[in-house]
Amino acid sequence: MMRNYLSLYFLLSSTFYLLCLPAFAQQIDTKKLTNFVNTAYPDLFTLYKQLHANPELSFQEKNTAATLANQLRKIGYEVTENFGGYGIVGVLKNGNGPCVMIRTDLDALPVEEQTGLPYASKAHMKDAGGKEVSVMHACGHDVHMTVFTGVAKSLMEFKNNWKGTLILIGQPAEEQSGGSIAMLKEGLYTKFPRPDYALAFHVNSSLAAGKVGYTEGGIMASVDAVDVTIKGIGGHGAIPHNTKDPIVIAAQTVLALQTIVSREISPLEPAVVTVGSIQGGTQYNIIPDEVKMQLTLRSYSDEVRNQTIAAIKRITKGIAQAAGIPDDRLPTVQVREQYTPSNYNDIPLTQRLTKVLISSMGQDNVVKTPPSMVGEDFSRYSRVDPPIPTCMLWLGAVDPKKITESEQTGKALPSLHSSSFAPLPEPAIKTGIQAMTAAALDLFLGKGK
Repeated sequence: MMRNYLSLYFLLSSTFYLLCLPAFAQQIDTKKLTNFVNTAYPDLFTLYKQLHANPELSFQEKNTAATLANQLRKIGYEVTENFGGYGIVGVLKNGNGPCVMIRTDLDALPVEEQTGLPYASKAHMKDAGGKEVSVMHACGHDVHMTVFTGVAKSLMEFKNNWKGTLILIGQPAEEQSGGSIAMLKEGLYTKFPRPDYALAFHVNSSLAAGKVGYTEGGIMASVDAVDVTIKGIGGHGAIPHNTKDPIVIAAQTVLALQTIVSREISPLEPAVVTVGSIQGGTQYNIIPDEVKMQLTLRSYSDEVRNQTIAAIKRITKGIAQAAGIPDDRLPTVQVREQYTPSNYNDIPLTQRLTKVLISSMGQDNVVKTPPSMVGEDFSRYSRVDPPIPTCMLWLGAVDPKKITESEQTGKALPSLHSSSFAPLPEPAIKTGIQAMTAAALDLFLGKGK
């Protein structure tokens, strides 16, 4: 009789233990997913090379969007095209459960590729101003799209292991921060199921391929583009005393702007004011009537953003007045309306997904990463009422040997937007698919709340 009681006890204990295992481990074996990813990779690598060699600029991603839409249709998703420009939305309804949205970006940059890869881009397009430029996936969006397609395949393959609705969006114009606005304005959250969670990856140009990085809270800064026009009174370069030289005023302004971050913003608050372009004059001996400058501003809070903009307006006006510029020719400061808000990773969601990733990938392959001052318009998907918990993870893309070499020699690695940026495809893509699939499955199963 005692033996029967013991057998029953161990049976019940084992059942309780299995029920308490993490949802991912309970439902799908990591090895099984790895095998699927390895089998799928050759076709995905072909897709990656196609995307890499045929990049398209923001708002012009017609062929890229069509390629991804066809991929999703072949897998079995219901697909809507030309949503918010060349955006695409793929939907898989798989019973009752949470709604999870996964996003990729589609666009490339006006950069001439210098990687020397056999599938390097040789593409040219006309930019928004009609100028012909070289085009390159210098920000890794080709990796994002390939991982996105792989995740679409894996979640379809294992759809018997989860319940809920999967929304896959291919967003145009991330580089110009317009695509997320366009998709939301067209009704992303009303014409399709409103997600409970939104996830995305971004490749990281300093993290080894095979690793995933996470940041709790603020991960990327807000981005503003500011146009400043310094007006003067032009004339002959040999008679400067009869002019009000806008080049000298602009030079003083550039230096004075550097004091905003160093002397007006708290040292505990991250902020950047960079003058990226200064243009004025046509000839050696002509003092021009005006100089134009382009600035980029970065911050993590609305308060710091507003303080920085106000300081720029005050400083540019004050220097011009000190130079004797009349009131009707004072500088103009135009802040572009279309700015990128700071990107905030929901902390409970990020902590939850970090545990899932460590469980499926191992502690050494999941790295805590610091906040960055780059920007990403993925941030807009959370800024609705009520807010949607979002998380953007970093995806390692660099050959580990190159990282070691950089550490030993001090030579910097090519950064994002560099003409020499070349991700290591296989480990990056495979890791991205495995990690995002594990994250999505955990959210669908709802056991980590």
